[in-house]
Amino acid sequence: MNKDLTIAIGADHAGFEFKQQLLDFLKDTQVKDFGTYSSESADYPDFAHAVATSVESGESSFGILICGSANGVAITANKHQSIRAAICWKEELAETARTHNNANIVCIPARHISIELAKTIITKFLESEFEGGRHATRVNKISC
Repeated sequence: MNKDLTIAIGADHAGFEFKQQLLDFLKDTQVKDFGTYSSESADYPDFAHAVATSVESGESSFGILICGSANGVAITANKHQSIRAAICWKEELAETARTHNNANIVCIPARHISIELAKTIITKFLESEFEGGRHATRVNKISC
């Protein structure tokens, strides 16, 4: 993994345990942890907005968001103008999200995949590069 990247990470209570394990997995990378800091009930928009803002401002290179289904965090993050948050539950989806959609936040469904698969997805997401070309034309049409 590229050690020069800064990764913003956030999770609600359903993703807390995954986040804690991913922090250890990403220990050789610069990581900004936006919470939650326990498994007590928490509102996913609080963490999704914080991660999205960090990526949108350029403070972080990419983001990782984790909740039970990944839907709530993805919907919230995608409200930000320059964010392209992708729900990924397979390695191939993570690669396509980056290469075709220039996604800048990966959303992990903690209640539906294993932590080992989450690590594989995140590795693929961070190591894949946007292809540009015809994909850039399409990505440029996303914002209203």
